[in-house]
Amino acid sequence: MRKPRDYDSELKALEQKARQLKSRRQSQLGELVIATGADSLVAEELAGALLAAAATSDLATKEAWRKRGAVFFSGERESAGNRATSKPPSDRQTVSNAPSPGSEPGAA
Repeated sequence: MRKPRDYDSELKALEQKARQLKSRRQSQLGELVIATGADSLVAEELAGALLAAAATSDLATKEAWRKRGAVFFSGERESAGNRATSKPPSDRQTVSNAPSPGSEPGAA
């Protein structure tokens, strides 16, 4: 004869697993905010930016964000961050004795 299932204990185990997953998700979102540097924003600014991102329906904008996020997660975030904070090309050309971008090994 088949043993009866204990639905109560299975349900409790599933609820515990759901709580663990929710807690891990919240922790990962917090880590993402810190890793991207968004923790330097005021909470209202960050919330406003996230609300604007969630409300946008422009597919081109979302695709650009997706690509930028993929670069971030691929480990190229340092070079992507350097490009964002580096001087415009016109300013770089005026610096004297600066090596050209392709003259050093490993320069991109």
